[in-house]
Amino acid sequence: MDRHLFPHDLIRAQQQWHDTYRALAVPRPRRTTELRRRLLALSVRIHWHPFWSTPAGRTPAARVELRQRAAEGRTRGAA
Repeated sequence: MDRHLFPHDLIRAQQQWHDTYRALAVPRPRRTTELRRRLLALSVRIHWHPFWSTPAGRTPAARVELRQRAAEGRTRGAA
């Protein structure tokens, strides 16, 4: 069972962050400037999301769980 109830927009932003990071990680990626700007914008959106100021979001474990859940959703969707 999941410990934290993350807002859907926060989960989606983390998934988009992972997708953008993977797009930059390929050999000789196209649109690198655009991808880097998107990665930065998503990082800011995730870091400053209001969820982190709630009691549930104040623990480091919450950030780890968000990353794991977002990555898990990507691998499940690909299968």
